[in-house]
Amino acid sequence: MTTPSSELADLRKSYERAELSEDASASNPLDQFTKWLDEAIKSKVPEPNAMTLATVASDLRPSTRVVLIKGYDERGIVWYTNYDSRKGHELAGNPFAALQFHWVELERVVRIEGRVEKVSDEESDAYFASRPLDSRIGAWASPQSQVIPNRTVLVTNAAKFGAQFMLNPPRPPHWGGYRLVPDTWQFWQGRRSRLHDRLRYSLQGGSWVRERLAP
Repeated sequence: MTTPSSELADLRKSYERAELSEDASASNPLDQFTKWLDEAIKSKVPEPNAMTLATVASDLRPSTRVVLIKGYDERGIVWYTNYDSRKGHELAGNPFAALQFHWVELERVVRIEGRVEKVSDEESDAYFASRPLDSRIGAWASPQSQVIPNRTVLVTNAAKFGAQFMLNPPRPPHWGGYRLVPDTWQFWQGRRSRLHDRLRYSLQGGSWVRERLAP
């Protein structure tokens, strides 16, 4: 009888969609990211804006979760969340993190590392005001990462804050944006025979240095 583990071991995929060369890649990682993100959006891959966020607690235990990119520029990559969540507490103790985009259909991965800072209150207020009403109420209703006895707690909280704030809930003081300020980017393009293309951009002396890494 075939066991699940042997079935997993037999899974194979040949990566043949594209290539990533030094000549064809941008000299600035932000430009390369913009190109790939635009292609992911235009290709209609599922949730092209989803990224895995990795943080490390004070006891050195790492944790990951999926968040959504909500903006980026030369200052860094932005997402929004509850400051009192596990990731919020871990970032307060260790303000360094890593992000990863995995666009399976395009056989591409982008990895980003750097220091994390909170965005300004003005930026958080502006984004919060743009969210759907249910999402704004949800930011008040969910004590993110805390143990709750059942789902009724969330539903009850949502009803309570919905009645309290009606159509104009303010941004909760425990909710806002983070910005990862990159010092390292990696771009991975799947290739045949597991000889993948992998380019790393490292910030050295204020300039980006591009290097090829073995896959």
